[in-house]
Amino acid sequence: MVSKKIEIAPSILSADFRNLEREVKAAQDAGADRIHCDVMDGHFVPNITFGPLVIEAVKKCVSIPLDVHLMISDPQKYVRDFCSAGSDVLMFHAEAVDDIAPVLQNIKKQGVKTGITVNPDYPVDLFIDELDKIDQVLIMSVYAGFGGQKFMPEMKHKVKKVYTEVQKRDITIDIEVDGGVNGNSAEECALSGANVLVAGSYVFGSGEYQKRISELRELALKGREKLQV
Repeated sequence: MVSKKIEIAPSILSADFRNLEREVKAAQDAGADRIHCDVMDGHFVPNITFGPLVIEAVKKCVSIPLDVHLMISDPQKYVRDFCSAGSDVLMFHAEAVDDIAPVLQNIKKQGVKTGITVNPDYPVDLFIDELDKIDQVLIMSVYAGFGGQKFMPEMKHKVKKVYTEVQKRDITIDIEVDGGVNGNSAEECALSGANVLVAGSYVFGSGEYQKRISELRELALKGREKLQV
């Protein structure tokens, strides 16, 4: 089953890196359930962000879990580094590897929750058969690599497909949506089956962290209620 708890995960990709400690603490104090960290290598995606040292630094600033999304080539090579740095959930792209099973096994071996995702132009079929080994599925509603993109509503069918499969198999998984999540898309994401929403610029770009996080949670709860009807 998908967790009934709605969680909001502000993405530090949109935070003020000059004051990162202040930013993540403010998000936590405003009610964030997780901090989402987007790791980009300049190869799998065009941009470069940060590595394990920043994860380690953020981990020291907050008590809520770190939700780490690896947008990198050869994620297996860096699993131990990012797990050791403080990842609570470590997600990688299925299309970045030839075989997802050993990467999932390696993450689990480190005592960290396993997560997997694909870009919008790849099917969830790349990992759907391995759902029993996965703790979290991330549905990208934009293409990985850039912040501030517009939500792609056609990605809701991926959320629904994963949700339906999870319910059918009676397994426990979090379904997360990342990309353009805001007041216009949060309810629909939850109605499709998501329980974790990543929001970057909508939270960190607002100056009203508590208001935006509460708004997203309320909208998602409305969607979840309709889903259960």
